[in-house]
Order: sequence, then structure tokens, then C-alpha cells
Amino acid sequence: MGQIVAAVRGRATYGQEDWLIMVTADHGHTDAGGHGGSTWSERQTFVIANGGGLPAGSVRHDVRMVDLAPTAIVHLGLAIDPAWNLDGSPIGSLVPDAFDALRPQLTGPVDETGIAAGTLGFTHTPPSGWSVDNSAMGTGGVTEWRGWAFTTDEFWTKTQRDQYRELNVRSRSVFAVADSDEWADKSFTGGYDSTLVSPEYPVAGLSTVPVSFTTYYQQEGGRTAQVLAVWDGGAPVVVKSYGAETNGRQTPALAVPAGASRLWLRFRYTGSNNWYWVLDNVRVG
Repeated sequence: MGQIVAAVRGRATYGQEDWLIMVTADHGHTDAGGHGGSTWSERQTFVIANGGGLPAGSVRHDVRMVDLAPTAIVHLGLAIDPAWNLDGSPIGSLVPDAFDALRPQLTGPVDETGIAAGTLGFTHTPPSGWSVDNSAMGTGGVTEWRGWAFTTDEFWTKTQRDQYRELNVRSRSVFAVADSDEWADKSFTGGYDSTLVSPEYPVAGLSTVPVSFTTYYQQEGGRTAQVLAVWDGGAPVVVKSYGAETNGRQTPALAVPAGASRLWLRFRYTGSNNWYWVLDNVRVG
């Protein structure tokens, strides 16, 4: 790599050029040898980059391998067509969200046995302004997943192989997950019913308010996943109900009721031993 970089920088026209160098591997590897499976070691890889306006010496947790193609496309001066529905985003456009601020608070496993004790990766403490309503939640179950939790790709995907958690490629760093399947792996009573509540958003004077979030939802019968809006503390209004597997960016525009000045979003998930719902990068306004 040093020889390649030296050759690039030795070009007579280097001062007039804008180079971006990215290094990655298309997959990880097992310690015993081999790849192609769904284990963390086989899925885990890296991105090393230089140039393109990226800060030198920085270490990030929000970059995924799917970001390399859009980063290269933008660097070449091309526009990304939303119709392509790319999984990744240009690295320079990635902005941390409220969930990412929880990384220093993440702790190790409690009931999960497939995750090494030194792996820090979950918390039930929501970020500032957010809350979790578990008033209708059953008791017992796996501690890590009792109600909405905040976790990382490494921690969450190690809980259970071959249940499609590896398809959660659009979430970044720390994300929110309601996982009734993993919760039910330990003795419990009642059902899974947990609601993630957003901070208050001012909407006075607006006719519509744009909302966006990344979601990964696995569907099966006997469960519900709803996005609800609460205007000025009134009754929750259903904005979106999921009845099929969904993996991507959601961008609903909410019509603001006449005279409303405040908005809260509620993400309610119910079910029992029945897949999961992932949320990340929630933006309002």
C-alpha cells in the first residue's frame, strides 16, 4: 500500500488531482479457515480510506462495506439516483444519530451465552429525550431483549445465526431493536409489547413534517409493528403498520393537524417468539 500511495503522490499532476483510495476485503474469515457462512468472523471486514475529504486518523463505527460503491460514485462527480435503492451511502454524508451517542454506555451480555463476556454491545438506557414504555411487557425472558434495546451489529447478530440478522446492512453503529424471538429463549410470562417513544418535536406553523428512519422488519403472523404519531399529547394515531418484511429507508410525510404544536413518534412492537424489528437514524423535520 505504501508503494501504491507513493506512486500516486509522485505523479507530476498530483497537485491538480483529487485522489480517493479505499481498501477493503469482500468478506472475513474463520480462524480455522474458510468463509461463506453467516458467522460474525466471516461477515466482518474493514474499510481503510485516504483522501476524498475524509479526516485523517479518524476511526469510525458507522461505515459499512455497502458504503464503498456510493462513496466512489460521488467522488467521481456522478449523481446517485434514488431509484437505484442502494444499501449504502457516501461516507462523507453519514451523520451520527441519537442512538450512536450510547456507544460508551454499552455493556456486556447478561443471559446470552453465545456472546463473549468481553463483547460490549447493548443497553436498555435510551438516549436523551427518548424513552421506552414497557408497561404492557411480559415478565422474564432474556434480559438483553426485554423490550426495546440499543445494540450493535456485532452483538445482536451473534445472538443467533441464520435468522437473517446479517441482512441488517443499513443500520449504523448503535441501533434500536425489538427482538421477541430472542427474548422468548428464556422462561417468560405474558407477551412481548414494547413501545419506543421519541423526543418532542416542535411543529407549530407547519402543514406537513417530513419523517425518515431506517427499518428492518421480519414479518410473520401473530405480531404487530406500528409507527404512531402523538400530537400535543393526544391519542396516538397510526402512521404506518407493517404487514410484510421491510428493509430500507422509510420517508413518510405527516400532515400536521390544525393548531398542533408538538409531535411525538411511538414505535410499538407486539408478539411473542416471533422475529424482530430494527430502527435507526430517526429524523424529523
